[in-house]
Amino acid sequence: MKQKIVFATNNLYKLKEVSQILGDKIEVLSLKDLHCDVDIPETADTLEGNALLKAQYINKNYGLDAFADDTGLEIEALNNEPGIYSARYAGEGKSDQANMLKVLRKLEGVGNRNARFRTVIALIMDCKTHLFEGVIKGTIIGEKRGEAGFGYDPIFVPEGYDKTFAELGNDIKNDISHRAKAVKELSDFLTAKLHCRI
Repeated sequence: MKQKIVFATNNLYKLKEVSQILGDKIEVLSLKDLHCDVDIPETADTLEGNALLKAQYINKNYGLDAFADDTGLEIEALNNEPGIYSARYAGEGKSDQANMLKVLRKLEGVGNRNARFRTVIALIMDCKTHLFEGVIKGTIIGEKRGEAGFGYDPIFVPEGYDKTFAELGNDIKNDISHRAKAVKELSDFLTAKLHCRI
């Protein structure tokens, strides 16, 4: 029988990506599978805190093992902004386009373009909490390039590459990204737990 675990998201892109990495030994359920349409509040002041709030909500209200993620773009010259506000940097209900334009405007004339994407996954399993982190460093360029991906992908060039995430495409991005690294850590942990239970 497959082990079931809830990924506290309704983002189908994330769900597909994570399910592929975790493989066929673990069945990943979404919030939709639980008929949970609550917009779980993300009121913490860290990525770790927001991921934990979402996992705790599912664990407490549904009694199931659960994990959740939170991701932020941290730009050195902007004191690690936008960070936890990455999805709403230009204001509530604003678009990826507006968020990118705000970043580019704030970096006008700034020489230091160093940045990093950071994903934190919080897992609650067997009444214990575990955290996993994935980081990729890079730089913010001065204009958008590329059509793939989402969020800040068109202005972020990962270290060791000369193309943005949006130009590299999903296959390469999903292999090297911050989320892929965090999910790999989660996968290794769950696989080890699964072997212990067999």
